[in-house]
Amino acid sequence: MPNAGLTRGMLTGFLRSVERFPDRPALDVEGRAFTYRELFGAGADVAHGLQQALSAGIPARVGVLAQRSLPMYQGILGTLMAGHTLVPLNPGFPAERTIAMAEQADLSGLLVDLQGLERLDELLGAFSRPLAILLPDAERLDELKTRWPRHDFRVIEDSLRPTEWVPATISRDDLACLFFTSGSTGVPKGVGVLQSNVTRFVEMSQERYRDFGINETDRFSQFYDITFDSSMFDLYVSWAFGACLCCPSAKEWFNPNRYIADKALTVIDITPSAGHGMNRRNGWAPGRFPDLRLCRFGGEALSAELAGAMAAAAPNAWIDNAYGPTECTVDACFYRWEPEQSPAECEHGMVPIGYPGNQVGLRVADEALQEVPIGAEGELLISGPQVTPGYWKDPERTAKAFVHLDDGRVHYRTGDLVRRPPPGEPLIFLGRLDHQIKIGGVRIELGEVEAELREAAGTDQAVAVGWPRTESGASGIVAFVVAEEVDEAALRDRLRQRLPAVMVPRTIHSLENLPLNANGKVDRKALVAQLETTEA
Repeated sequence: MPNAGLTRGMLTGFLRSVERFPDRPALDVEGRAFTYRELFGAGADVAHGLQQALSAGIPARVGVLAQRSLPMYQGILGTLMAGHTLVPLNPGFPAERTIAMAEQADLSGLLVDLQGLERLDELLGAFSRPLAILLPDAERLDELKTRWPRHDFRVIEDSLRPTEWVPATISRDDLACLFFTSGSTGVPKGVGVLQSNVTRFVEMSQERYRDFGINETDRFSQFYDITFDSSMFDLYVSWAFGACLCCPSAKEWFNPNRYIADKALTVIDITPSAGHGMNRRNGWAPGRFPDLRLCRFGGEALSAELAGAMAAAAPNAWIDNAYGPTECTVDACFYRWEPEQSPAECEHGMVPIGYPGNQVGLRVADEALQEVPIGAEGELLISGPQVTPGYWKDPERTAKAFVHLDDGRVHYRTGDLVRRPPPGEPLIFLGRLDHQIKIGGVRIELGEVEAELREAAGTDQAVAVGWPRTESGASGIVAFVVAEEVDEAALRDRLRQRLPAVMVPRTIHSLENLPLNANGKVDRKALVAQLETTEA
């Protein structure tokens, strides 16, 4: 058992819970519940195995190629308890993308579950350096050793960890996790998150939700893939409270509403796009989730309609809209939905992103990075202890996005357009600056087009894209809405009454669902690819 008095960075909360609640459930996965004592032991076996296998120094980068399995959690905890840097990988991603991330990360080690094991052969030949690879069992051990002799294959259960083993000590400035997000060039960009960043994020989350009564009796969802930074709330905040983290199988994820009820979840964390899917066909009927105590939305703009639906379905729950980019470690702002007050604070039917978390600094700035007057629009800049060092091995991109201003602090330029509120009022999200396009020299904010589309079509799911693309921007706009029936001509007529002609979409497609990426967000690139295919 660990000595929780030692500083263990982002795992401090987990290790304290191991001491305080050794026999309480920590994880429900693959049809079995694991206590904190058992989960610590499972992670420690991996940690000891990694310490035996790696001589690259602390912290080395270790990939976890796994999904919704006990080995995934063993890999996460083991990598961190060994003092290494966690690089989450998804077995369902295309091999080319996984190889690009692994090569950028310069991995020294890799842990796989059975899903990851199925992908190994198509990955190993492309890796430029030998790896220490931990396998879930010994079934293919001899075969892999023969086929790929330059790699060091080991089995998780063979680490023979001494009973007196304790987790490695770490520095606050050690790299804890390396997340890869979509890059504008098509190559994934890495965001390195420090131990101190995640530690402060977990502390801030506990400060916010402890007052609401979240504690060791709660049951958290793990709906997010571990490659999505929002999964850090599910993992490290649940364990810091001593709660039980519940991970659905792929089959169970097909019906998350049923999973919430079957597993008696009290805390769920989802994207609005996932929420829309869950709410179809009256999925969130009033009173459906009486046991829910906290529902967090994040990753995308949240509509008032969806927030209201969840508030009715979970009458005893705190509905929280959490905002923050990966570069600032998950959350920077929060807005609690209040059914009586909140509708009046929404704009274009969208929920505010609210107020800064403890120790988070916000600035609404103009193009010269000077603060704009109250009521004016500008780019949101974020500062504070959760701001990460920058982009992995990309100093030029880092210098553009992480700026030193006159207050002596580093500010991250989010690229999000907001309105600076008067004191005491919530921050309003208006859209992405990179969703602005030019048509015939006229600058257009696609978020404004989407807001009018939602109202005119009677839906809260609408996306507008510039199409066809031109060297200077686009020659028009194409829109997608989720609605059962759309009279396109009538809808365009309604939009002409509210928008300049240049902002009215030339085509409006009706979809049953918007495509989502692996993180559960609307996949705009997939919509553009659809246009490229159908209108080429």
